[in-house]
Amino acid sequence: MPRISIPQLRLELDEALEAPEALRRRLAAAHGLSAEALASLRISRRSLDARGRGAPRFWVTVELELPEGEALPDGARLLPAGDRPPARRVTPPPRPPLIVGSGPAGLFCALELARHGVASIVLERGHPVERRKHEVAALYRRGELDPESNVCFGEGGAGTFTDGKLSTRVRDPAVREVLEALVEHGADPEILVTNKPHLGSERLPAIVKAIREHLEAQGCELRFGARVERLLIEDGAAAGVGLAGGEELRGPHVILAAGGSARELFEHLGALPGVVEPKAFAVGLRVEHPQELIDAGQYGRWAGHPALPPADYKLVTRVGGDRGAYAFCMCPGGVVVPTPTEPGALCVNGMSASRRSSRWANSALVAEVSRADLAAWGHGEDALAGLRFQRVLEQAAFKAGGEDYAAPSSSVRAFLRGRDALAPGRSSYPRGLVPADLAALFPAALGADLRTAVGAFARKMKDFDAAEARLIGVEARTSAPISLPRGADTVSTALPGLHPCGEGCGHAGGIVSAAIDGLRVARSIVSRLAGEPL
Repeated sequence: MPRISIPQLRLELDEALEAPEALRRRLAAAHGLSAEALASLRISRRSLDARGRGAPRFWVTVELELPEGEALPDGARLLPAGDRPPARRVTPPPRPPLIVGSGPAGLFCALELARHGVASIVLERGHPVERRKHEVAALYRRGELDPESNVCFGEGGAGTFTDGKLSTRVRDPAVREVLEALVEHGADPEILVTNKPHLGSERLPAIVKAIREHLEAQGCELRFGARVERLLIEDGAAAGVGLAGGEELRGPHVILAAGGSARELFEHLGALPGVVEPKAFAVGLRVEHPQELIDAGQYGRWAGHPALPPADYKLVTRVGGDRGAYAFCMCPGGVVVPTPTEPGALCVNGMSASRRSSRWANSALVAEVSRADLAAWGHGEDALAGLRFQRVLEQAAFKAGGEDYAAPSSSVRAFLRGRDALAPGRSSYPRGLVPADLAALFPAALGADLRTAVGAFARKMKDFDAAEARLIGVEARTSAPISLPRGADTVSTALPGLHPCGEGCGHAGGIVSAAIDGLRVARSIVSRLAGEPL
């Protein structure tokens, strides 16, 4: 039986509580579809529309199997048959590919290579998720930082303990492939349906562990506590890696999938001609509100309806002439957490569990930083200037917070008035807050632009500057400040044998796009092994 898709079906709030039965009734009445066809119905896409003054509603796409001879309904389309092409078994290289980093880019690169019969060695400086959970808890509860294994370093990468959002602006068939792979390893199938898929920080460790066990069953080796310090270069090409402690590993393909926090490694690479280039990035603060304020502002009198999820938002403005500023990376029903990797430095991020049941909502509130900015602020013009600037901001935040991972903070209203005063009420941040002049943590021009952006957002969104709204500093790692340029074959344009991959190397931005980039690099290597033109 052919499978069809019917898009843009509207569901009212109360109908959403009884979907898919409400959809079956709708389709039977509107299109006369048979009971056999309707029995096969499944929702393949669902998005919430809370725009306008009316009640929020859902727009739904459904898929179903159409019995032979039954007419194609108006607006429906036939779905192509078949899944992705079968794996090709290629001859593995004499030495396995070396994958530096076990975040989404590294793991999905290893998964795709293994699918084609190529086992890799994955090198991760941090620890497995079972141990890593305790190290993260030690920071949250006692202010004890392990610089080798923490929220950013360890199995699964930074996303494992910072929310697990899967939203992406990437338009690529591989998005579905990544989501389906996550479901195969234990993710909730709901991520295949919603337009804002989310895993939840409490569920990600089990998913990551399942991926590890699958890779090991395919002959891959995952080594933890294996920090890569340097590249081995022979005859002008990357030939392997050197680990902390002196061990050296060689292989014809070095996939650099280290996250953006691997500063020591990028500093080593920055000394190699042409390997690293600077790129624009963004820094700022985290803004936190009571979730009920966000719900009321976004849903109006329908806030609290059982069909509605915790509300989110995204805000954009331009400040200081032509500097972009954003409130994004929203964590409804979430918490703000410390994410440092270096002693004497503090940065923050947001996360939420799968149920998003916290009473708080938080979002990144950041402004763009250009290469010209860095030069004007005295951080230089070389490829590593952005890394140095991030470190300066984080050290200032650590000092302002009292040097025990408490975070500098201010109410939104105090920040707008140029004062330092905490917002009333409790915060989700686990280490406590210290009143601070947050604008003073940044160069004067950037601090002023952040203040202007907060004022603009307060005019755009109801209760953005409510008495309970607070800002927490600093958010310094929303994106990598560097890029490692590469060609269409995913090989570094400056160093043969090196495959820069994922967010830390400037080729992705988030879990899904990083995973897709891992697939892209793996497929390039497989094509090379198969002797195909690239």
